Amino acid sequence: MSLIATKNSRLHIRCDERTRQLLDKAAAYSRSNLSAFVLNEAVAAAERILSEQESITLQNDDFQAFLAALDTPAVPNAALVRAFERHSEQVIAS
Repeated sequence: MSLIATKNSRLHIRCDERTRQLLDKAAAYSRSNLSAFVLNEAVAAAERILSEQESITLQNDDFQAFLAALDTPAVPNAALVRAFERHSEQVIAS
């Protein structure tokens, strides 16, 4: 049994004639219709952008420093101590 996603959301895009001709030509070279071409390319670009923005790549030395920082948390400064005190007074006490 195959699962097919139901397409129930529309996306309307306005563009100039040159852009439309460019997209039509690219879709034809890709052997796909314009809607499928634009959707596939937009999804691929969105996935690439999200991957770039939501992941971190570190060199080995930097990764080891990151792990060491996780293993030895910093000592809370005065502002953090006050914030915890306010939290205890306002949230926990309620």
